[in-house]
Amino acid sequence: MQKGGWSKTGMAAAAAAGLALAGCSDAADEAIAPGQEIAADGKPALPAIPVMGPERRIIAFGDSLFAGYGLDPRDAYPEKLESALRARGINAEVVNAGVSGDTTAAGLNRLEFTLAAQKDGPPALFILELGGNDLLRGLSPQETRANLGKMLAVLREQKVPVLLMGMRSPPNYGPEYQAQFDAIYRDLAKEYGATLIPFWLEEIYRDPSLFQQDRIHPTADGVERLVASTLAEVEDALPAVK
Repeated sequence: MQKGGWSKTGMAAAAAAGLALAGCSDAADEAIAPGQEIAADGKPALPAIPVMGPERRIIAFGDSLFAGYGLDPRDAYPEKLESALRARGINAEVVNAGVSGDTTAAGLNRLEFTLAAQKDGPPALFILELGGNDLLRGLSPQETRANLGKMLAVLREQKVPVLLMGMRSPPNYGPEYQAQFDAIYRDLAKEYGATLIPFWLEEIYRDPSLFQQDRIHPTADGVERLVASTLAEVEDALPAVK
């Protein structure tokens, strides 16, 4: 919105320390081979899962929450999601199609261009994350619903599977607005057969330390938490390889 992973832990020193400890342990303890990486618990790290199968291209289409506002580009949600999927052995390419400041109307205007720009045909999955800027601008829930519905209709017509990232209205907008807005994602997911994450910021929204100073955009740690909390849903939304 306008105004709006995974680390390796084995170093040579840790490996050497692990070898020394292994030499002092009894025969039942698991031996650590020279040069083997050590996990955080001091045991041999599991081997990396090999990336397998055909490439699965995912378009992450949204606003600044996908674009990575205020972050190193490498810390944006789509980039971290790609790394997480590949760590699970999925040959994923996640295209960052996030544009800071985009409303649902702006997203609708660029949707077909984005799809047409995919030279290798439709993506395996389209993650749709828009609506937060509609909230910030006080746009009517009816307008947001109509724009998202038109996008989902285009995606259904082109037989592109969709994961819809739901948003939630804050209570200060009033109960009527809140009820109308919060129903948008649930209703549209049901109507258009999209997979739904009801509120994709659920994991972090109560923790101010996971947001930047504007209290809207997640920090790099916040993005890590979001990826971890949504990874299973993204993986489940990917159609099986034919």
